[in-house]
Amino acid sequence: MKVMRRFLVGLAAVVLASTGLAAEGPLQGAEVLKTDLMFVGAHPDDETGVAAVMARYAGQGRVVASVYCTRGEGGGNMVGTQAGAALGVLRETELRDCLRILGVRHVYFLDEEDFFYTESLAATLAKWEKEDVLGKLARVIRSLRPDVIVTMNPAPNPGQHGHHQAAGILATEAFAAAADPKRFPEQLEREGLEAWQVRKLYYSSSAEPNVKIRTDETLPNGDVPADLAAKALSQHRSQAFGNFANSPWLRRPSSFVLGKTAVKVSLPESDLFDSVRNAVDAHAQDQLAWKETNRAGFAFVPRPAISRFKVWAREHQVEHTASAFAADVPVIAGRENKVRLAVMNGGSMKPALTNEGWKVTEARKSGKVVYGNEYVVQPPADAREDVTLRVTSANDESAEVRLHPVPLATANRKNSIEFEITTDLVVQGRTDSPADLSGTFAVRYDQEYLHVRVVVRDDRVVSNIEPNDIKGHWRSDSVEICIDPNPGSEHTMGCFKIGIFPFDTTGKVRAARDADANQGPIERTAPGTKLNSQRSADGYAISISIPWSDIGVKPKRGTKLGFNVILYDGDKENAARGENINEARLAWSPRPGVQGRPEDWGRLLLE
Repeated sequence: MKVMRRFLVGLAAVVLASTGLAAEGPLQGAEVLKTDLMFVGAHPDDETGVAAVMARYAGQGRVVASVYCTRGEGGGNMVGTQAGAALGVLRETELRDCLRILGVRHVYFLDEEDFFYTESLAATLAKWEKEDVLGKLARVIRSLRPDVIVTMNPAPNPGQHGHHQAAGILATEAFAAAADPKRFPEQLEREGLEAWQVRKLYYSSSAEPNVKIRTDETLPNGDVPADLAAKALSQHRSQAFGNFANSPWLRRPSSFVLGKTAVKVSLPESDLFDSVRNAVDAHAQDQLAWKETNRAGFAFVPRPAISRFKVWAREHQVEHTASAFAADVPVIAGRENKVRLAVMNGGSMKPALTNEGWKVTEARKSGKVVYGNEYVVQPPADAREDVTLRVTSANDESAEVRLHPVPLATANRKNSIEFEITTDLVVQGRTDSPADLSGTFAVRYDQEYLHVRVVVRDDRVVSNIEPNDIKGHWRSDSVEICIDPNPGSEHTMGCFKIGIFPFDTTGKVRAARDADANQGPIERTAPGTKLNSQRSADGYAISISIPWSDIGVKPKRGTKLGFNVILYDGDKENAARGENINEARLAWSPRPGVQGRPEDWGRLLLE
């Protein structure tokens, strides 16, 4: 009887299924993971620029996922003393609280190291072992099968974190790798996955977007995506996002540039999911190709990071996102600098500068042009503003390069010359007056030490960093000294960088190396360094003696170093202990993100 009953129940189930009358069961297997929109970032909180868009699509019933290359263990901590792996644990919890509010269903980490702030993509991918992390990302894509990926801008713009660039690079390459059964075949052969072709990939961007998404419109459940994003992002309290709940800028439309597509599209678009149901087309990417017009037979050679990015963009058919990149070259103020021009077609060119105070001549040797593609440029000694060098051929073709002057200081064994850091030398934020933030520095040396004295004018000196929290100098009033033994390096791994708190909460001067290859309090990382700090009527003065052995240089006359001094200011008198009160940064050689880009540091000449 029981056997007959089971048979009849089974038969009924088969009949109902065949007629389409069976109730849908829960999703299982691969269908549990099927995703509509995936975000790829480098660190927890990198979803900030797309959070409102994620909330919008999640609120419309789409499945949204986030993937992060790291757990953010190399970042700062504004709410506690956790650092390293312990900070990663905290940031993961904050992130999950954030994504829960946004409605994000899946979150995955690729578990790469968040080692420190750098603007070097090359250093990032070398440390992460690019092919390994690309395989991990391809696995996630093949598992989740997203229709659309949104990622970070991979371009090496000033101020763009190298880890952020890497996230964009990896997402772009994974777009093709995940769809190619010949890439990471073990995932198909051993793990039961299948190749998956993402339909479209976008870069989060505000420049010349293909699509703008409104996030201030009410969802079916009554929520407003921008308001959800504000509440969600405020969960990143360790990153000082606690006040994001009152951020009206989140209501602005979010802009995206279409980087890759496997389906035919019609630009501009009105939605990220436009055309995703179209058939995959092998020639779909062709419609995004950058159409070269009147390209000259010559071009200036930019800094290496930009050169490599342009090559990569061409190889991966996203050159349309890099076409606006101008060549950008740092030049030393008051000195002769060679600027290279790559010549494809030959012919004579006439150079011209946009600033009359600068000089330019064609490089010559014994009355002959050396390569026919080098120019000697000499900015004035006090040059601070970028200028453009343009060359024009006989048939009116032209090429341009932006020249960024970096200052030159000298140091000798006896006297110290003072160099000013004025209120116009802004890296970030703003200052109200010289009394609010400004300073001078002087450098001298002997056989054992490089001696630096920095005098800071600051009408409100704040000391909110405790003795057991000597890290993240940008959180409070501080001075950063940056030294590059190989001037013009692309990254800081071979540099000596030290952040100095003039006073901790007990009144003692403290310092830690930051964002170089040996980070941490100087008691451990540079025990031979000598420090002193004194209050003054209008601020404070710091004196530091750094052993040449820590810098990695044997001093002698004519030695040239990359060098910078950066002043950090926060005027919050009632600041909580460890709170990030950063308001402004000035530097002797300023530019956005300059602390992670030695190419744009000034130069120090030992006399």
